[in-house]
Amino acid sequence: MTTDAFPALSLVPKAEALQSAKDFKSDQEVRWCPGCGDYAILSTVQSFLPDLGLKRENIVFVSGIGCSSRFPYYLDTFGLHSIHGRAPAIATGLATSRP
Repeated sequence: MTTDAFPALSLVPKAEALQSAKDFKSDQEVRWCPGCGDYAILSTVQSFLPDLGLKRENIVFVSGIGCSSRFPYYLDTFGLHSIHGRAPAIATGLATSRP
């Protein structure tokens, strides 16, 4: 994946060294029910993040309420766990203040 599809990503500092999916895995134990689809989503995100070539400290995941809200804990990036219905507003604020 390249940043050509997302021109704003060209403004974000790039990682100096090649990264792998392992670089984006946190040390937290994943606590979802067996068979939960969130495992596949987490694995997919961890697999494509290195392709973006961005520094981990320049990536933020914002979550809301429910089992999927644990998502930021399982990635070695910045993350925010928000209250009901506020995740889109927080993500918009982040994108506006730090494009």
